Amino acid sequence: MANFEGHITTSTVLGAAYAAAAAYYWPTFAGTTLDWGAVFLGAGLTAVGGLVPDLDSDSGVPVRELFGLAGAFSPILAIPWLRHYHLNPEQTLVVLGAIYLLIRYGAAAVFKGMTVHRGMFHSLPGMVVAGLGIFLLYKTPDLRLRVFLTIGVMIGFLSHLVLDELCAVDLMGLTPKLNQFAGSALKIGSASWSATAFTYLTLLALAWAAWVTT
Repeated sequence: MANFEGHITTSTVLGAAYAAAAAYYWPTFAGTTLDWGAVFLGAGLTAVGGLVPDLDSDSGVPVRELFGLAGAFSPILAIPWLRHYHLNPEQTLVVLGAIYLLIRYGAAAVFKGMTVHRGMFHSLPGMVVAGLGIFLLYKTPDLRLRVFLTIGVMIGFLSHLVLDELCAVDLMGLTPKLNQFAGSALKIGSASWSATAFTYLTLLALAWAAWVTT
């Protein structure tokens, strides 16, 4: 299984490549240039996406860092969404602070109690759930920008799963062997039917919400 540094390095490199490609090809598909803020946001979300599957990790350091990043990014992503409610600056700050505390501490405690390491969150459906979460959270009229950021998170998430599967292959010796973690990353279901059902119900609910709000 790849370590924290391996995952963040891989997803950061992918994020830089993805953002650079988007900036280069955006005028071809959209007719306008991609703002530099969106370029760096896409790169950053791709990098963070490479860490998201470790939210179910038993280790304290990755979970603390990930929920710290999630707590910092979530209020930023929520700003366009909050504009629709015409809040004054003081109200906006209160809501943003509440979002940070809810994600940094509340969501961390709930997530830790509900998940197990290498469970259904560490899966292909979990990748789609993460992408849909970004799509719904980043409220902007520009659908192409929302899709760009959503795909970035999913690319980073997928890089984590693929890297874990590659590290599950033991190349020492004449015949490659699979270790105990083989097949536990790139999966679409688990031995727990309740966890699998909950993940797919969450995916469907988010997909429906994305459809009706687009």
